[in-house]
Amino acid sequence: MTVAPSVSYSITVRLEVPSRGQAVSELTHAVEAAGGAVIALDVTPFGHERLRVDVTCAARDTAHAEAIVGAMSGITGVSVSKVSDRTFLLHLGGKIETQAKVPLRNRDDLSMAYTPGVARVSLAIAENPDDVRRLTIKRNSVAVVTDGSAVLGLGNVGPYAALPVMEGKAALFKQFAGIDAWPVCLDTQDTDEIVRTVQVIAPTFGGINLEDISAPRCFEVERRLRDLLDIPVFHDDQHGTAIVVLAALTNALRVVGKKLPAVRIAMAGAGAAGSAVVRLLLASGATEVIVCDDQGAVHAGRPGLDSNLRWLAEHTNPGGYHGDLAGALRGADVFIGVSAPHILTGADIAAMNPDAVVFALANPEPEVDPDAAAECAAVVATGRSDYPNQINNVLAFPGVFRGLLDAQSRSVTEDMLVAAARALAGVVSPDELGPHYIVPSVFHPDVASAVAAAVRDAAGGRPSRTSAVSG
Repeated sequence: MTVAPSVSYSITVRLEVPSRGQAVSELTHAVEAAGGAVIALDVTPFGHERLRVDVTCAARDTAHAEAIVGAMSGITGVSVSKVSDRTFLLHLGGKIETQAKVPLRNRDDLSMAYTPGVARVSLAIAENPDDVRRLTIKRNSVAVVTDGSAVLGLGNVGPYAALPVMEGKAALFKQFAGIDAWPVCLDTQDTDEIVRTVQVIAPTFGGINLEDISAPRCFEVERRLRDLLDIPVFHDDQHGTAIVVLAALTNALRVVGKKLPAVRIAMAGAGAAGSAVVRLLLASGATEVIVCDDQGAVHAGRPGLDSNLRWLAEHTNPGGYHGDLAGALRGADVFIGVSAPHILTGADIAAMNPDAVVFALANPEPEVDPDAAAECAAVVATGRSDYPNQINNVLAFPGVFRGLLDAQSRSVTEDMLVAAARALAGVVSPDELGPHYIVPSVFHPDVASAVAAAVRDAAGGRPSRTSAVSG
């Protein structure tokens, strides 16, 4: 699969060129000939016989970006002054900040916001701890917690390298749901330490979003924290993925005219995301699911199963299939991949039933080439933004937490997850629904509000409102 140029690898190159001749047009031609895409071109005078040209272009990867710069610098009379990576520039100094919600203009403001006035508020909370949600940031705050052990597709890169990702997550919470989220990157991968650390910082937050913690530890961390805390704990790699997959599959099956209880589903991936997807599919009516990992199908007779795989073996694969993923695909109606790139071919997809649905979600390289899959499947979805039907967790987690916080929920239930998925699927109207549009854009204005309302209703809550307090 040839990867298209992406803005995530975009650069701005400052060059000096002769003011006469066709140097500027030669620059754009050089970029395009090298396989790049020109995004913008700014020209300003630089002396009597020279021009300064800023060329912004997209590349496929870092090596491709360097090749594009080389192609431009090879033009006679052109010299490169500076190359800026736009993604790194965006991250300089971090992507989030805190801001005061109240003015501090004079002594009166300071006396109420801080000492001595704040002491009255502290005493009120000490007398009635439930007031902490009304009188502090807790009501609208989420901790985004990671140990850096399974960051995106990068693997175990540790807490420092995880911080830019968690910052981005916090920015998404604010942008799409108005939630104040804080990155909490822990310098430990010990389960007991993670659990204890989150437990002792929990009083500040109204919810905990676990992120990028590797399996199987993530299952224990989540389970123990849910038992310990009186605020919702949500592992986005599991439940966020599951919500969006269920929503997308709901609409994909509408496109092909099939029902979830009647379809056969083959899955690749039995880790955090795969296990959560299976659980939500079964809760929603799926009856025949075969889960495969790198050792083939998960089945009751397979030796060496851990507790998670043992649960999958007990609740899936009713026919006791023992083979590999390619075999599981034969006669399947749906493929869902949350595993590894390039493990299937177009021929494997061709062995599926007519009007097949393929969700190849490994990122950035899917389990099967989407173009090859589309030759046989009726609906294809990926985790990529450069193909239709992107399965993206940002469709779920902002709205889920908005609903949880508004309802002052103390937990996350399966009913809430199913309700979120149904609401997300419903954002796509019948007139819009089609093979290339089964989930809404992450920028659709109704996504977060629809999901939040569904979660809030499932939690039995109502929107919270800020009220003035007099003492």
